[in-house]
Amino acid sequence: MAESVSSPSVASTAARGGFMAAIFLMATSAIGPGFITQTATFTAKLGSAFAFAILASILIDFVVQLNIWRITALTRRNASDTANQAIPGAGYLLAVLVLIGGLAFNIGNIAGAGLGLNAMFGLEPKIGGAISAFLAIGIFLSRRAGLLLDRSLIALGLLMIGMTLVVAIVSNPPVGDAMRQMVIPDTVDFATITTIVGGTVGGYITYAGAHRLLDKGLVGEQNLAAVTRASLTGIAVTGVMRFILFLAILGVVASGVTLDLSGQAANPAAQAFAVVLGEWGMRIFGMIFWAAAITSVIGAAYTSVSFLVVFRQMGDRDRNIATVIFIAVSLAVYLSLGTAPAAILVFVGGFNGLILPIGLTIFTYVGFARSDLMGGHVYNRPLLIASAAVCALTWYMGFKSIGPIFAFLGT
Repeated sequence: MAESVSSPSVASTAARGGFMAAIFLMATSAIGPGFITQTATFTAKLGSAFAFAILASILIDFVVQLNIWRITALTRRNASDTANQAIPGAGYLLAVLVLIGGLAFNIGNIAGAGLGLNAMFGLEPKIGGAISAFLAIGIFLSRRAGLLLDRSLIALGLLMIGMTLVVAIVSNPPVGDAMRQMVIPDTVDFATITTIVGGTVGGYITYAGAHRLLDKGLVGEQNLAAVTRASLTGIAVTGVMRFILFLAILGVVASGVTLDLSGQAANPAAQAFAVVLGEWGMRIFGMIFWAAAITSVIGAAYTSVSFLVVFRQMGDRDRNIATVIFIAVSLAVYLSLGTAPAAILVFVGGFNGLILPIGLTIFTYVGFARSDLMGGHVYNRPLLIASAAVCALTWYMGFKSIGPIFAFLGT
């Protein structure tokens, strides 16, 4: 699905479409079933105090994505190739970790698709997951896979945001208390912050849009300002969606409703939407949840496979075949697991949050010490200082969160 744009210009229609595609590939990869389930789970557990975790995660996300997208554009290389050039062997390590994290995420995405069809039709989640995986495989077998990818992600992303905004208004959340606890929280939970950071920019997600821009040829110093805007817009979209979803579910929790967070059939987000919109509303939620899952299956597979080029150069056909295999393996692992789907969706965000500091460390080093890889460009020092600070913070949060994150698999 690699594409090229001759004489790329940020003013051209093709370039604008390319940046929009990258924004929504990143955003819909992040706004998947894990994103929705994590938000519902932590809102039910923490209430208004979850607002602080959201704000902290958004600030971290801005720094992470801004630096990785900009450095990728300047090096004109796949992230794993950049890592290998900077530190011999580091690209192989990064590729393996992203592939493992992407596989974990895709297992959760397929689980989410099963939950979505369960909410819509009462279909057994594993059957629904299998049907959804085969539909995603069909997209990559299409001759127009790239066009289908870009258009479906934009349309479904806008639909998800619009629906969630309606629910947030109807649920009448305690906005004042949420605003207060955004700054002065009653509880600070590092595992929660690590998990939602991982679900937004962890593992493969932060590279999704950057690699899409590489495929479209929208790289180099001449496009740096546009890349900066696109990276910030992608995080802004996910941040707004996270907060709107939080408010929608907070309204339900604050009204006294207790969401079930345990058991094989637990789907806290579906429960919250059913309270607000009734039975018909839960069917609509199921459709949106399924759409979020399908777009995330596509995004996870596309980006994870893009890291394979560090081991072997591949053409479009080879990449599509590898992507189909990646989805099939994800499905096979999901079908063999007995863990509750909702627990998988929370765990994979945390797992990818543990991977995040490794890639960020490599890119921060490139920014500080390897201007030769960026065509001699002297990288913005304030951005690098912010990157180093966030890097240290994500290492610390990851260390503090390993136990609680893996404990999600036991729920």
